Amino acid sequence: MRLVDNADYMADIQKTASLDLPWELLQNKTVMLSGATGLVGSFLVDTILYMDREKGLNTKVIALGRSKERILNRFAAAADIEGGKYLIPVEQDVNKPFSDELMAMKSDYVLHLASNTHPLQYSTDPIGTVVTNIIGTSNMLEYGVSSGAKRLVFTSSVEVYGENRGDTDKFDEDYLGYINCNTLRAGYPESKRAGEALCQAYIKQKGLDIVLPRLSRTYGPSMLKSDSKAISQFIKKGVAAEDIVLKSEGTQFYSYSYVADAVSGILYCMLVGKCGEAYNIADDASDITLRDMAAVIAEYTGRKVVFELPDAAERAGYSTATKAILDGSKLQELGWKPMYDMKTGLTRTIDILKAIENE
Repeated sequence: MRLVDNADYMADIQKTASLDLPWELLQNKTVMLSGATGLVGSFLVDTILYMDREKGLNTKVIALGRSKERILNRFAAAADIEGGKYLIPVEQDVNKPFSDELMAMKSDYVLHLASNTHPLQYSTDPIGTVVTNIIGTSNMLEYGVSSGAKRLVFTSSVEVYGENRGDTDKFDEDYLGYINCNTLRAGYPESKRAGEALCQAYIKQKGLDIVLPRLSRTYGPSMLKSDSKAISQFIKKGVAAEDIVLKSEGTQFYSYSYVADAVSGILYCMLVGKCGEAYNIADDASDITLRDMAAVIAEYTGRKVVFELPDAAERAGYSTATKAILDGSKLQELGWKPMYDMKTGLTRTIDILKAIENE
């Protein structure tokens, strides 16, 4: 079973598509996005394709990925592709010069979603982690300028805030935390910061309209099997009806977002956000410790939580932040509201993935 054949997943898509947003801004427009097959990108593509089919939005999606075959497999149904009417799959590594074919395609909205986003990638591909957030961002920005895009969206991260220095309970968009740049793990947050700075340079020098949604730790049924984040590992164990493995005391206290809420937040930023502004995508109902999260999943699946030390590769990719709670009030002032709390998002993810595996 494909995700889009699952009733609960499609209910998430329909709920996102029913948000009170100025969807008319996307009518008969073209949206180009990197990271099309990722956790967030694939849900966003599914939402736009649903709007095309069900509501006549007539928005074309140029979906970038390193493998055209993977893009086609992810959005495989004839109803999704329709001979290229709505979805145009393009094989392109964002870190390499864009092909002439791609540069000839003009887009009204450009979203840079591609990024290494989990610990194992940080530790095993640190160069790729940094390069995607800087060189890849530069290439996307140049494409946006060349296209005369109405707006570019650079998806940033809670990681830009670094460690909480004990001087605040929540990170608002003006907080500047601490990052030790002379570590392997610093590659991701430092390059996200550099990507944001590059966006500000393009606003000033090139006149490009850019918004910067900052994602909290995101999860959901569209997650990749290779995802090594703690929450993803917990979910996989839950789906397999195995004990939940906790590789620390679990006192880390973080903000999370179910993928539908992350995508709705991005859409609010893209369609009603202000140029040059960063917006945290987060809500109090999804702030939780790792230990409590593991307990929620264990209780739901009838298993228990066990403790296990991480190996060296895993440990090298772990964040040193023990508390990273985002203040989402700025985005909420635009009208955004979360649709799912933490327990609902976790159990929904497990149910959907179980249904797909058992089909």
